[in-house]
Amino acid sequence: MRDTYRHKGMRKKMVEAIRAMGFQDEAILQVMEKLPRHFFLDEAFDEWAYENMAFSIGYEQTISQPYTVAFQTSLLKLSRRMKVLEVGTGSGYQAAVLASLGARVYTIERQEGLFQKTTQLLREIGFPQIRCFLKDGYKGLPEYAPFDRILVTAAAPEIPSALLSQLTVGGILVIPVGTTQQEMTVITRINESKYQSEKVGIFNFVPMLPGTQSA
Repeated sequence: MRDTYRHKGMRKKMVEAIRAMGFQDEAILQVMEKLPRHFFLDEAFDEWAYENMAFSIGYEQTISQPYTVAFQTSLLKLSRRMKVLEVGTGSGYQAAVLASLGARVYTIERQEGLFQKTTQLLREIGFPQIRCFLKDGYKGLPEYAPFDRILVTAAAPEIPSALLSQLTVGGILVIPVGTTQQEMTVITRINESKYQSEKVGIFNFVPMLPGTQSA
């Protein structure tokens, strides 16, 4: 895979466009300016890889718009070495952004073919530390819980109770909730039994489905 001066120029313009939309977290923007998004897409999308658009990655899944990736990441309020569960590995781009920010990333994918493809890609491009699992995202990853942060990258009709239970006290869950359109929801665990919820905008995601799908 090649990351050319042309790609770097397009990436700089992508970041400038996100900044122009009012996004101000420079640490996230710096990571996105360095991380080659085109590595996570088929070569057919090379000319468009740095547009603020979502693209199909097969398996009825998409790679989110760069602005959405930046926005969801900012809602996590990450610090280095935080333990983060991502539900919906997809292309691996979001997981790579989180890892580049210093998070310890555990990521779940339900589509076996996509899981295999993305796990290999992440190793090849320098992210062997990201731990990938073929699992049902609704169940989370109880064997590795609790998590400081949980990020869901697909639309859930309701908030899965298993994910809430796998948050540390003080931890944050970011999840788009709804069917036709989704409300981005930020949930903070206050104590063992109390959670605080905030809705921060309307987005569109592919649906979060239960179970796993064989290749």
